[in-house]
Amino acid sequence: MKILLAEDEVDLNNVVTRYLKKNGYSVDSVLDGEEALDYLEYGEYDLVILDIMMPKVDGFEVIKKLRNKGNHTSILMLTARDSADDKVKGLDLGADDYIVKPFDFNELLARIRAVVRRKYGNSSNKLVIGDLILDTSEKSVTRAGKQIELTGKEYEVLEYLMQSKNRILSRDQIKEHVWDFDYEGDSNIIDVLIKNIRKKIDIETGKQIIYTKRGLGYVIKED
Repeated sequence: MKILLAEDEVDLNNVVTRYLKKNGYSVDSVLDGEEALDYLEYGEYDLVILDIMMPKVDGFEVIKKLRNKGNHTSILMLTARDSADDKVKGLDLGADDYIVKPFDFNELLARIRAVVRRKYGNSSNKLVIGDLILDTSEKSVTRAGKQIELTGKEYEVLEYLMQSKNRILSRDQIKEHVWDFDYEGDSNIIDVLIKNIRKKIDIETGKQIIYTKRGLGYVIKED
């Protein structure tokens, strides 16, 4: 899952970024609303964690500009302003949820999962395709009841494919989704990761679940 964090308090920005990355998220972080809009112009994110009180362009204006452009990226407001009026304003402008500083990191993770569940139309933290189950809260994967050990990036790629069930994802889409903005790596890294994931999830059942669409990319689906 890819997150954009817009928070102008440098120390808090750094702490939240490290915590999210430690918990398996790909994170780009910015320090003002203008930079957030620039990143959102060119990148695709599952979620924006957005501070309200920021320089150049505040969080309310960021939400307004995004929604006016037809950008429906999910937004979680991160704010010290806990008045009902501020919450109502943010939600009415198009934010999906809010969390008030200071906050508990476990609550932040839970709210992230809840917002993303709604984004993809899921009713629980478990993504299920046939006998393949991925639990976003436990960061675990099983197939036919057997635990499957994936590396961090293998897990992120599989989660993205499962969230996008039946949708063909190009190599560039996958790469941009599971690495941060500044990543520069091997052009065939996605092919290598997909090959490794297939070996791990198909070895017991022998039944393919990730399909290659030649010249287009990859898709995960049930037969």
